[in-house]
Amino acid sequence: MAAVTSVSFSVSTRNRAPSSSSTRVPASEWYGIRLRSGVSFGQAKCVRASSSSSSVEVVRCVSDGASAAVIDETAEASPSGSEFIDVGYLHDAHGLKGEISIKHATDFPEMRFSKPGKRWLRRKISGREDVQEVELVSGRIHSKHKSWIVKFDGIDNVDQAKQLIGATLLVQEHDRPMLEEGEFYSADLIGMQVILKETGKLVGTVVDVHNYGASDLLRVLLDSSLESARHKSEIAESDPVVWIPFVEAIVPDVDISKKEMYITPPKGLLELNLRSSQSSKKEKRASEWKERKSFQQRLIGAKKKLSVMEQQHVFHGLRFGEKPQRDLLAQVIRSLNSSLLQKAVESIGMPSERSNSIEFLNAVSTLESTCKLKVSEDCMVSAWKGKPDANSNLQERGLNLISEGKYAPVLVLTGGKQKVQPLAGLEDLDKLLSEQNNFVQAELRAGVPLIAISSKPDAQSVKELFLHHDHFGFDSEKVWLIEDERLPVVSSLSEEQKKHKILMKSPWEILQSPIGSSGILISLSSNDVLEHLAELGVEYLELCDVNNVSSFSNPLLLGFMNSHGADVAIQTMKGGPTLDKNFHMILSVQFLTKMLEHINKLQFHATLKRNSHVEFIDKNWIDVDPSSANSYEFESSIHSWLTAFASVKVSVVEVER
Repeated sequence: MAAVTSVSFSVSTRNRAPSSSSTRVPASEWYGIRLRSGVSFGQAKCVRASSSSSSVEVVRCVSDGASAAVIDETAEASPSGSEFIDVGYLHDAHGLKGEISIKHATDFPEMRFSKPGKRWLRRKISGREDVQEVELVSGRIHSKHKSWIVKFDGIDNVDQAKQLIGATLLVQEHDRPMLEEGEFYSADLIGMQVILKETGKLVGTVVDVHNYGASDLLRVLLDSSLESARHKSEIAESDPVVWIPFVEAIVPDVDISKKEMYITPPKGLLELNLRSSQSSKKEKRASEWKERKSFQQRLIGAKKKLSVMEQQHVFHGLRFGEKPQRDLLAQVIRSLNSSLLQKAVESIGMPSERSNSIEFLNAVSTLESTCKLKVSEDCMVSAWKGKPDANSNLQERGLNLISEGKYAPVLVLTGGKQKVQPLAGLEDLDKLLSEQNNFVQAELRAGVPLIAISSKPDAQSVKELFLHHDHFGFDSEKVWLIEDERLPVVSSLSEEQKKHKILMKSPWEILQSPIGSSGILISLSSNDVLEHLAELGVEYLELCDVNNVSSFSNPLLLGFMNSHGADVAIQTMKGGPTLDKNFHMILSVQFLTKMLEHINKLQFHATLKRNSHVEFIDKNWIDVDPSSANSYEFESSIHSWLTAFASVKVSVVEVER
């Protein structure tokens, strides 16, 4: 478990408005608070954080060379009418004694999280938003994850703590630091009129305050667009706005009581800003037009391929329904892998067998290039814990590859063709990724890419799970959440039919089914993930079925594979499952690329199934509910694909219970 360090520091709250008498403040005054230096513009600069109309952040323009603290807390009205300040949200349970990890939204974390006393939690209970009082007992900073660990009175075990996950922690507004004369909150800037000091002419109204890392900018809606002061969310994209640096040289006077600020912009600033904004919109429209044109070209190409296969009936839905429905069908048609479908259809009626891991291993066991290693289950469990044993050198080799970013786990929730309860798969994924000892260690996760493959119905839930847990410590830029590869379900031949027809789930949806473990590799290619991984220097991909609890990422398997220069490494459990849906293997990216270049070696198995669907008959859509098997679903095993490569080098780790 990562170390937790107790940190103590003082907090200063003084943040002054633009004025000619701004005090120079040394950076050490803000020790322990997020500091942000501004960008010079003339002789002044401004420092603050991102804000919204509801934020109560303190903003200050200071003289060049100074730094300032940024107060980041959000005020909200409670159901009873009194106002609260949002200071963070309860992110996860910590340990077993009821402690909770908090992702903070304040620059006063010590005041909010370590000082015992009353706090409030806002959460949804039975669909209704509720605010309840709690007593903060203690809090400390979690140095590894830049979060805080708190303990509430009456929350004494992990189950009680988990019930509070997702709640927002609040303090009362009157408890916020008092501001001195000349200080103000960023929310006070929203809605202020911006006036040229020299002429008294109204420029516009402040609708937002932004920070882009270097300086603060006022987003001002020009007076020509104002019939009345409008909230920023109501502003149309076409409305003319300008950005004004919030620095003393440009904004010398701010009158909070009158909701007015006077500006002295350099010559050409407003005009240049407006032209830049208009140019950006023009470029955006050009980009959108180019994207639509590209989509239409791909759609035309996809329709031509389906027409060659005599599947024109799929296009009927493009002439009916609302635009979102037609767009949905167009997207499905464009993304359809027609060449893969053609190969699958050709497999109907041909003898084929579904290969599993045991059959594959039997096929390669006689090859000289196959290497085997038998280990105990305790050895596999201890690999992440760094316990020395006879295979420590292999474990160390694997850990080095992981720490160097040459490895990426591919977590599969679909279970091949297995139909599992969606929530069960998510629970397994949550459990696997939350492991600190049996999966990629916390300190290594930021440098390790991660891919999660789920079915389309589960895709949104998987995305929310990753967002809720802040991607479990992985770099969000290196996490790919993609859907499994599917192929259309086609009709079995009747006396009237000469071709197997794609079945329609609705006028705008093609009936599809997952194609099994081979689809995992195809989905990596079709979503361009493989290309991105190669650019990152990834050399190995580990495929793990999260529905099989014995499949955990392990450096021993990776180290053994690397030491023998193998293309494929497989972990098997003696006496364990042998079906294709339960798999655990590592592939080298180089060999995987070779497999995808020889996709013609892919073998399909067609299974006769009963499927309800719709048909377009005499200009009407008719529901068809057959009483017997009427269609084929296609399945392809990754092991069957591998057996087609006679020169494959395989490393096998057999785990003995």
